This record gives sequence, structure tokens and C-alpha cells, in this order.
Amino acid sequence: MAERSLILASSSVYRRELLARLRLDFSCVSPDIDETAQPAEAPKATAMRLALAKAQAVAKYHPQALIIGSDQVADLDGKPLGKPGDHANAVRQLRAMRGKRVAFHTALCLLDAASSQYQLENNVTSVQLRNLSDAQIERYLQLEQPFDCAGSAKVESLGIALAERITSEDPTALIGLPLTALVSMLEKAGVNVLAG
Repeated sequence: MAERSLILASSSVYRRELLARLRLDFSCVSPDIDETAQPAEAPKATAMRLALAKAQAVAKYHPQALIIGSDQVADLDGKPLGKPGDHANAVRQLRAMRGKRVAFHTALCLLDAASSQYQLENNVTSVQLRNLSDAQIERYLQLEQPFDCAGSAKVESLGIALAERITSEDPTALIGLPLTALVSMLEKAGVNVLAG
């Protein structure tokens, strides 16, 4: 199994940094798919669909690889919050989220391109946000510019100050790639992360 390539179907620097923690040889390939939620699609369903779609998009060009796809959607009262894209949208998101509980759905897929078999699961992280003032929101956005993060939440940096409480089975899920689940998936696919 060692000769099989491992590919992260992502252009996210955050996911790349997380996967590097496992000290495996891997490459990154941008999946180049439409990440728009479908009409009336629940946030969890969007994350799951996109994680699989990203892996499948890359598999077309790498038919022998093990491919990791992941997607994250923030869920505020059943409504999806994706990447804000710009300052104005980030302000709107954070104002809507302040003082509330937000569920971050981080879906993970490991696809064996050779067999088309895949493992797919969703990790939910619950974040209780502080009741932030407009000035605090503005300061955070000026310093972090988290416009490429779901729900404008860049928790691996100053964004941790947005949270009053975080509940998760996997602390890496909120950053964008649930490593605990990934290690188990890789093991089932014949890749032992701790093998000598």
C-alpha cells in the first residue's frame, strides 16, 4: 500500500497544514467544483455532498490514488453559513452569530480511486459564540481577514476569542480536517500512520 499516492483534494492551506501533522507523503490537488449549496439543502448534507464531490473530482485524474475530500459548513439555526468572501459578508455573519450556538459540520471522505470505494462521515463541533460588540467584530476582521473560513471563524488564530465554549470530539475538525477520523479511515484503507 505504501506505493499508492495520497492526495488531499483541496487548495486550503489550513487543511494542508493539518494533514502535514500526520507526517505522510501527500500532494494537494484543487478539486475545482461548484461549492454552492443546493436549494433547501441542510448544512450537514451540503458538507457531506461536497466532501465526496471534491474527492471524486480529483479521482478522475488520479485513478490509483487514495484521495481525501473535506468540506465545512457552519449551521446557524438550520441555515448554512459558508465562506464570507469579503468584509461586508463577514460582518453580517458575525453579527448574526454573536451570542448564539453555531454547529460546524466538517465532512470527511477518503476515496480509493482504484475501486471507487469510499468512507464518508460528518464531525459536528458546537461553538457558543460570545456576545461580541460591533467594535470587537471589526477589530477581529481587520486583524484576521477570515474571508475564506466558514462562518468567518478562524479559530486556529485570533478567532478563538470569538468562542465562549467549544464542544467537539476532534479539535482539528473545526480548523477543517478531522484528523482523528482520518487516521481511522486511513487504517481501514491499509495506511497505518504510526507504522515504522
